Amino acid sequence: MEKIELITADITTLKTDAVVNAANNSLMGGGGVDGAIHRAAGPDLKAACRLLGGCKTGQSKLTPGFGLPCKYIIHTVGPVWNNGTEGEAELLASCYRTALELAVAHGVRTIAFPAISTGAYRFPFDKAARIAVATIQQFLENHPEPEKVYLVCLSETNRQQYKRAMNV
Repeated sequence: MEKIELITADITTLKTDAVVNAANNSLMGGGGVDGAIHRAAGPDLKAACRLLGGCKTGQSKLTPGFGLPCKYIIHTVGPVWNNGTEGEAELLASCYRTALELAVAHGVRTIAFPAISTGAYRFPFDKAARIAVATIQQFLENHPEPEKVYLVCLSETNRQQYKRAMNV
């Protein structure tokens, strides 16, 4: 568990090798974390995302960090919550897994994740936290990298929900 760390921070300020963007299918920016990352990274990010041709739900794509203090931004598209009836849990797990696979492929040692799908996409935070922690733990059992995975919390309530998911 020491490879996973909870932090309360603005993800756009983190000096990690990569940050994960909770993006929409267009990858062209939006609200929440996505909008904040696009604003902080600058206009070159939108130009780079335009070339990627969008992204399917549950998948991930990579761009440079541009104006952020990280080397890479890994964009992943989480599922919209529909009462768990449309494979949302599997799609959310796929977001974490595909982001980590891209990270390993690009030599990322430190990566920061927001709480994917828990904002405008309405995925219940406690369920999302359990999926995130379980998926990351399973991935790390089979891969020596990344060396550190940060779960970025926006509030003490979120931190406590992640702690419960980690059984800490």
